[in-house]
Amino acid sequence: MERRVKIVAGPITAEAVLYGTPTAEAIWKALPIEGRANRWGDEIYFSTPLDMPLEPDAREVVELGELGFWPPGKAFCIFFGPTPVSRGDEVRAASPVNVFGKVQGDPKVFKGVKDGEKVRVEEV
Repeated sequence: MERRVKIVAGPITAEAVLYGTPTAEAIWKALPIEGRANRWGDEIYFSTPLDMPLEPDAREVVELGELGFWPPGKAFCIFFGPTPVSRGDEVRAASPVNVFGKVQGDPKVFKGVKDGEKVRVEEV
């Protein structure tokens, strides 16, 4: 069964598909999740109540539009372009993240989200 979520961040709404990972399962069970957007280059992240370990396949370089969970900050991350630590056009997290899903459609719509705006993730 494909699990889909709706992400509402400030004026932006997008859908994402969750992968079959332990982190995706924990996110799914915790829905709805809300927080306040923090911008870091072309990444939005916000703290969650989840406490997940780093998965064996965690990575720093992610694909455009992927969703990650950053264990040190218990943060849900949306990657939609380069960050301050990216090299060239790559999309790079501050440190390894558990990649657990991907935005459907153009993830660059999240460029319209400002620091402090409300973010809500819910079941579709």
